Amino acid sequence: MPANIPPIVVMGVQGAGKSTIGAILAARLGRRFIDGDALHSDENIAKMASGIPLTDEDRLPWLKTIARTLAEHADDGIVVVCSALKKQYRDLLREAVPELFVINPVGSIELIAERIRDRHHDYMPTELLQSQFDTMEPLGADERGISVDIRDSPQVIVDHVIGGLESELGPGLEDPSHQAE
Repeated sequence: MPANIPPIVVMGVQGAGKSTIGAILAARLGRRFIDGDALHSDENIAKMASGIPLTDEDRLPWLKTIARTLAEHADDGIVVVCSALKKQYRDLLREAVPELFVINPVGSIELIAERIRDRHHDYMPTELLQSQFDTMEPLGADERGISVDIRDSPQVIVDHVIGGLESELGPGLEDPSHQAE
């Protein structure tokens, strides 16, 4: 397993498939997987559960926790999912791990709304989807990462991500003991 796989963040709005993509990717790369939702404060969770979008001030401690987590596990490998909707959020994460690789699952608000309509999430009501789309800033040309189309299956998306990583880092990234059959 190459040691040069950078820490990875799967960003995006709720319902874009971040957790599914992140878990599959982490397993295929033989890396630790962390859902950034588990790192939110109780106050942030209560606010979101009430349908109130988080402010930048609300997100800052959470983003710092994610940055610290990424840095702590940079050498042994990590995939973290978190919204990271704004470039300034991703810049903060890159301050802790300059080699950060970001995956941006993209799709229409209609497709994502359809996906989350019947989904249960403890504190992300569907009413917050529009505010997330309003906040979302796509990956910039100066950001290391890849955008993927969520109309593809999670396996195909992960194949694209691994292809993007391999084109940047070289072939042979997958952990043979974790490959899909």
